[in-house]
Amino acid sequence: MFAISLGDDGAELRPLEPWHAEEFLAHIERGREFIGRHVSLPDAVKDLPAARSLLQAYADKRAADQGYLYGIWLEGRLVGGLMFRIFDTAMGNCEAGCWLEPAAAGRGLVTRGARIIIDWAVDERGMHRVEWIAPAANEPSLKVARRLGMTRDGVLRESYPYRGVRSDMEVWSVLAPEWREARARAGR
Repeated sequence: MFAISLGDDGAELRPLEPWHAEEFLAHIERGREFIGRHVSLPDAVKDLPAARSLLQAYADKRAADQGYLYGIWLEGRLVGGLMFRIFDTAMGNCEAGCWLEPAAAGRGLVTRGARIIIDWAVDERGMHRVEWIAPAANEPSLKVARRLGMTRDGVLRESYPYRGVRSDMEVWSVLAPEWREARARAGR
């Protein structure tokens, strides 16, 4: 199995697979309240069978080339993840997303990992548009979109019913030519 270093701090990006279910559940338990402020993942992962089911659903999506799930490990401990929730090769569009437990926040792990998966989507898979959709109240996620050089396309007003409240969702994106140009300017 591959692991990609995210820097000198011991962080790695790896596929998150069904056999990680126990570790995944423990990670969700550590961050349940923090992650659940903006992301429904903790609501879906209440026990080991649910954790295994979610990971298997993404393994099935990966097998069908329709979605991908990656874990972020810090010093050998699962602390968050990145995903392509939607991966549409026929249209050349995908949607990236993320989550972290509190101990991993503020270290740049999501931004570093997102650059790797977006590089792969654009360069290897020919994606033309990568979207990042987050609740308007999720400022850390919106900051990631900004750091990635994405453009704010707009706001889907009250489009996301979550825990009894309808939230505005911000849509950000980067197009392949923009991504390549920004990467060249940054010398990456």
